Amino acid sequence: MSDIATLDQIIVPERLDGRAGRNRGAGRQQIAATDDRSAVLAWLARYVDSPATLASYRKESERFLLWCVLQHQVALSDLTHEDLLVYQRFLIDPQPAHRWIMAPGQKPARSSPAWRPFAGPLSPASVRQALSIINNLFSWLVEAGYLAGNPLTLARRKRQQRAPRVTRFLPMAHWQALRQTVELLPADSDRERAHAARARWLLSLLYIGALRVSEVCDGTMAGFFCRRGADGKERWWLEVTGKGDKTRLIPATTELMAELMHYRRSRSLSALPAHDETTPLLLPVIGPVKPMARTAVHEIVKSLMRATAERLRLLGDPESEAAAAHIEQASTHWMRHTAGTHQSNQVDLKVVRDNLGHANISTTNTYLHAEDDSRHDATSQAHRADWSVR
Repeated sequence: MSDIATLDQIIVPERLDGRAGRNRGAGRQQIAATDDRSAVLAWLARYVDSPATLASYRKESERFLLWCVLQHQVALSDLTHEDLLVYQRFLIDPQPAHRWIMAPGQKPARSSPAWRPFAGPLSPASVRQALSIINNLFSWLVEAGYLAGNPLTLARRKRQQRAPRVTRFLPMAHWQALRQTVELLPADSDRERAHAARARWLLSLLYIGALRVSEVCDGTMAGFFCRRGADGKERWWLEVTGKGDKTRLIPATTELMAELMHYRRSRSLSALPAHDETTPLLLPVIGPVKPMARTAVHEIVKSLMRATAERLRLLGDPESEAAAAHIEQASTHWMRHTAGTHQSNQVDLKVVRDNLGHANISTTNTYLHAEDDSRHDATSQAHRADWSVR
C-alpha cells in the first residue's frame, strides 16, 4: 500500500495489522481490539469528550500508525525500542516529502487527496510532545493487556535528563507587556477598532475568566446571568461547559462585566445579554454572526504574542530580549496557566481550583451560594487585568 489515508480510512495489510505481533500481551485483554488500528481507536475513544485533546492525540497516533504501515513496514505490535529511535528521526525530517508533507500554504480537508499528515518537519519540542503522546498510547495498551511492554520506556528515561521544560505561563511583567500591546493596537478604521475590541475581550476571557479556548469558542452570551447572594448583593456569573462536558460558574467580576459591555457596544449590541441570547462569546470582525474556530482564536493570540516580542526587542537590552524569547513561545493555553498562577498568588487555592474547574464540585456545593459569593468577592478584589482607562 502506498497512498496516504487517514486513520479512519486506512486499510492495513494483514501481515502488518498486529494480530500476531511479537509484543502482544499473553494474558486476558481488557479491550475487544484484535488488531493495532482497532486498539489505537479504542485508546482515542477515551478522549471523545475532550475535542482538543482528541484532535492532538489522533494526529500523533495517525502519523505513527501510517509510518509503521507505509514507511517502516513493521506492525505497531512488533516495534522495538530501536524502531522508535528510527521514528524519532523521521519526525525531524519526514521523507519522502511528497508523501508526508502538505504543499506550502495549503490546508486541505482530511477527505481530500491532497491531505498529508505533516505540515513540515517537527521542532525538537514538537518531537518530544509527539513521543510523549505515543508513550501514553503504549502505556495504555500495556495496561489494557493488548501489549506486553512499552518500547518507549527506555527513551523516556533518557529524555528526563534533558534541560527543564519552559515555564508555560507569563510572569506578571510579561502579562503587562502583552496587555500594553493590546492597548496600543491601532484604531483608525472601523475594522481596526473592531479587531482591537475583540483582542481585548478575548484576553479578558482568557485571563480574568481563565477560560479554555474551547469554552471561548463554544460559549454564548446567554451564559452570563445575575444572582442575588445570601447577603443581598447581586453578582454576575458566567456559566461555561468545559472539559468532559462539565459546567462550572466563573465569577464575572466587575472588571469582566465592564469589558463585556464595551465589547458588546462595539458590536452594536445591547450592553447586557438576554438570558436566551445565542450570540457567541467571541465574534468574527467581519461576516455573519457565528462562533469563531479554535484555529482562528489561536492565531489571534499568537499574533499578539509575536507583536509583544517584537516590541520588546526594540528596547535592545538583555532583559527585554529574554522576555521576548519567552513570550513568543506562548500559546493560548498559556493564558489559562497565567491566570491560575496569578490568582494563586493572591487568593485561596480552593478559589483557584473552583474558578479553573480543576476538581469536581459535589452536588451539595451547588447549594452553597454563600461560599460561591465569597469566591466571587475574593476573585474580584485580587485578580484584575488592570486595563488602562479608555
